[in-house]
Amino acid sequence: MATQTADLSSATPVFAGSQLDHYRIDALVARSGMASIFRGTDMRDESTVAIKIPHPEMESDSLFLDRFHREAEIGRGMDHPGVRKVMADHDRSRVYMAMEWVDGRLLRQLFARQENLSQERAVRIAVRICEALEYIHGRGVVHRDLKPENVMVDRQDRIKLIDFGLANAAGGRRLTFGKVSELMGTPHYISPEQVDGKRGDARSDIYALGVILYEMLTRQTPFDGPSPLAIMNDRLHNNPVPPREINPQISPQLQEIIYRAMERDPKNRYASAREFAKDLTHQDQVGVASRDELRDWKWRRDPLPKRILFYSGLAAIPVIIFSLLLYVASHV
Repeated sequence: MATQTADLSSATPVFAGSQLDHYRIDALVARSGMASIFRGTDMRDESTVAIKIPHPEMESDSLFLDRFHREAEIGRGMDHPGVRKVMADHDRSRVYMAMEWVDGRLLRQLFARQENLSQERAVRIAVRICEALEYIHGRGVVHRDLKPENVMVDRQDRIKLIDFGLANAAGGRRLTFGKVSELMGTPHYISPEQVDGKRGDARSDIYALGVILYEMLTRQTPFDGPSPLAIMNDRLHNNPVPPREINPQISPQLQEIIYRAMERDPKNRYASAREFAKDLTHQDQVGVASRDELRDWKWRRDPLPKRILFYSGLAAIPVIIFSLLLYVASHV
């Protein structure tokens, strides 16, 4: 295919062979509802890059652009082997983001290809995620949307954190979005404080990693439900099935580590990713607590139906009064 040498405006469709400033578009890699990601080549040095381009209709969405520019700004400030870096380009002909190319698969894809991850491999991956979190937290950045879709793993189990679209940085203004999942992250992995509408801090990422570790070892998430609201309600009011009930090969010490990471109150969680990693690498030094969660996990509370009935009853009161007034008026 002949190379299109002209720079592309936001209205110009992008395809393999197009040229975007000093990048050549080689192939479409992924496409979401808001943007497409292409594999490309930086023609200045022939290095491979990933190029994220918003769909034209998204460029008029100011909130999306704020999120996109924040992701780019955070990525340009990162320099760690466990975090995807964003290229510091200037004078672009359209809105896009050029990032380092990562050879590997999403952690979610790893789940799909294997029946189970060994404890050793799951712990190795979790420790490396801890190292990346320690780095970004030390720079005042909280990911806020840590999940298997945002962790890449290569053949040597080295990881890269990707997609900082929901991240917040120290001193950065708070962005708001129209959908719950856009505001707070993915329901299966967000922390209880985020469910309560709080901004969250580094301990929110630790909670999410606890959920990921639970999933790596059990092949299921600790909280579930038919809707995002049901999942979040389950997280606030119930305890998960103990990991060892699902996978008896999990050691009591590793189960305790998962519980410490997933404490409902952030004050009771690991204070840092470094502490989390230390326990993972020295499990023989982890004391196992006698936890209520190990005893009452079968007892499920679901206050949502009660709340629905309560508010439905309140809404019905004016209707009942109006009906009574009509009845009385008709019999006077």
